[in-house]
Amino acid sequence: MIENRIGQPVLREEDLRLLQGRGRYTDDVNALHQARAHVLRSPLAHADIRSIDTAAAKKMPGILAVLTGEDLAARGLGMLKTGFAGQRSDGTPGFAVSQPLLAQERVRYAGEAVAFIVAETVELAKDAAEAIEVDYNPLPSVNSVDDALAPGAAAIWDANPGNEAYTFEKGDAATVDAAFAGAAHVVRHRVCVNRIAGNPMENRGCIGNYDSFEDRYELRATVQSVHGIRALIAGQIFAMPQTRLRVICDNMGGGFGTRGGCHPEYSLVLWASEVIGRPIKWIADRSESLLTDEQSRGGLVDAELALDADFRFLGLRTHTKVPIGAYFGTDRNLRSATGGLGGLAGVYGVPAIHAKVTGAFTNMIGNAQYRGGAKPEPVFVLEVMVDFAAKQVGIDPAELRRINTLGTDAMPYKTSFGDVYDCGDFMRNYDECLEAGEYSAVGQRRAEARSRGKYLGVGTSNTVTGVASTNFEHVEVRFDPSGGITLLSGAMDHGQGHGTTFKQVLAGKLGIDGHDIKYRFGDTDKVATGVGTFNARCAVFVGSAVANAADKIIEKGKRIAAHLMEAAVDDIEYSGGKFTVAGTDRSLDLTEIAKTAFQKPKLPPDIEPGFYEHGEFGMGMGEAPTYPNGSHLAEVEIDADTGKITITRYTAVDDAGTVLNPLLFDGQVHGGIVQGASQIMMEDIHYDRESGQLITGSFMDYCMPRADDFCHFNISANEVPTLRNPLGVKGVGEAGTCGALPAIQNAINDALHQIGAAPVEMPTTPEKVWQAIQAAGG
Repeated sequence: MIENRIGQPVLREEDLRLLQGRGRYTDDVNALHQARAHVLRSPLAHADIRSIDTAAAKKMPGILAVLTGEDLAARGLGMLKTGFAGQRSDGTPGFAVSQPLLAQERVRYAGEAVAFIVAETVELAKDAAEAIEVDYNPLPSVNSVDDALAPGAAAIWDANPGNEAYTFEKGDAATVDAAFAGAAHVVRHRVCVNRIAGNPMENRGCIGNYDSFEDRYELRATVQSVHGIRALIAGQIFAMPQTRLRVICDNMGGGFGTRGGCHPEYSLVLWASEVIGRPIKWIADRSESLLTDEQSRGGLVDAELALDADFRFLGLRTHTKVPIGAYFGTDRNLRSATGGLGGLAGVYGVPAIHAKVTGAFTNMIGNAQYRGGAKPEPVFVLEVMVDFAAKQVGIDPAELRRINTLGTDAMPYKTSFGDVYDCGDFMRNYDECLEAGEYSAVGQRRAEARSRGKYLGVGTSNTVTGVASTNFEHVEVRFDPSGGITLLSGAMDHGQGHGTTFKQVLAGKLGIDGHDIKYRFGDTDKVATGVGTFNARCAVFVGSAVANAADKIIEKGKRIAAHLMEAAVDDIEYSGGKFTVAGTDRSLDLTEIAKTAFQKPKLPPDIEPGFYEHGEFGMGMGEAPTYPNGSHLAEVEIDADTGKITITRYTAVDDAGTVLNPLLFDGQVHGGIVQGASQIMMEDIHYDRESGQLITGSFMDYCMPRADDFCHFNISANEVPTLRNPLGVKGVGEAGTCGALPAIQNAINDALHQIGAAPVEMPTTPEKVWQAIQAAGG
């Protein structure tokens, strides 16, 4: 029996190899005659560069090159540019400004690259960095979004007083104003979504090589899109055809959106290799990654929710202020704060919404997407406001959600933002989640917990967000003359298990054993094109592309089989890996057809030799994304004496459409829950408000979750397949994070509410919770 098919819990093919240390991560690779690089970074958050003296460093033993902003200008390399800057609140264009690969004249955040040192060893490069003398003239720094937008704030860019980079608005403000004017209840709250780091297990790194014989560059790097990075570096930095650059990424220890950007070091190693004529490796250490990886989230949201006398939602108004960092040179600075606003409608279809987002320049590294892209924040705001509303009007939060949740009879449903939910059973998600989480017995558990000196809180969330909304994805199914099969994909695998899942799809379509298929990705010289892995898009786009390519293989196989068995093409049926003449026992298996396809004399004149087909699937103009949705319930206990929070119960019911692999479905939800929970409870990027120095610059200060911080997760799927792709999948990669953030936040504040304590904002550290308990009388 062949078990490797869609819907079966197949183990990830790479797990054993990775657990045995046989992966191929960037730092595992060493090129012949490889040199090492180190980046000298600014110790100040804002300063003019009066001079840089590299003479002593260049004379040190083993030093091969010392590159500065002056050398960069002489080489004439370009900078990344945003494709859409929007506009500012006064109607003028958004203030787009790009970051040079190395600072020129001024540094604008602590950690900005000032010099690139190449040496025989990384230790020699670090020693040389100590010998470089940089004369800085310190300037005032702005390190919080409120400070940046305050009247009279120091300008990070002289040509942009006020520090506003852009203001983005969505929705009909007048309609929302009218909804609020007729409301029986209005709930207002400032919601904090703190700034965090992605912290993939593997630090950022790259190896660059310039081949003078071919006049061609090669980059091996930790990236989520080899084709996307190739396009940016070739097109915007080096101004050369993409054919002159090869980008490779084999294994990568996590991406989460953090590895989606095109960081300066990727171009610096290529340029430096061109200078010294040797390959160059650069690997960040953990503190360097915390300081210079793009950071995420970080908004302060002034939110208002209007309800009628029957507690039905009438309107929602939000104004988010987000620190985008010192530069506005990529679409990530804007899209990471505005791309998920559709989540404000939720499963309730809030009838009138107006959302405003103001991006402000601050003296810190730029912002970008992180697990869930821009979607967890709007979902969080909505679901937190629902709980605040329930407490203000005196109704059970679960009942308030039930009153407002859309039913299946409302599908398809068009939200006030224009999104169209095609399918989903939101109420079933919620009812099943409450039942599995034993919500009806919370009162008994509260009393029992109180007897142990614990305050028990329960929080829930409902989520629906649009995913798989960017461009398309490409695959190729390639047979060789022996009948062997290779599946090539333009998407990247950095923990998702693509090599397992997409082989299941292909095996299921072709009726063969998936173990016979080889999976390849992550090399622009081997895979024709691709967009990358983000936005929970791969199950939808890659899975569907595989299905399309398999259909083409079957159709070509039918034509060859018809010729070989002297039958009409329409009489050929395909099933279980065999082509059969209908109504007979005459058949040929897929391997025989594949071998024959490479023998031109055996083929009819109208069939080209070879057996390989490509498949594409994506979202074009007028097409809609998929809408995964779900309900989460979290239960926590807070220690009355210490404020320590323990998650004691966690339940989730998610609808990701057709589940391709239940094991990987659960794994994706588990990981998302952990990342959402850790942001709520512990993770935090914190800059000193005066100096602009990163205070949480190592794992001694930046708290990361461990397995024993969590309870057992009770996970289930409510499969409602979509008709928007051939497989019926919706995507699951972002579900856990979107659901966990509000569920756990609501649970913590529910526990505090039971004793009359004020709510707390993320991160809900024990100290912060303890202070709230003490302020309420202990």
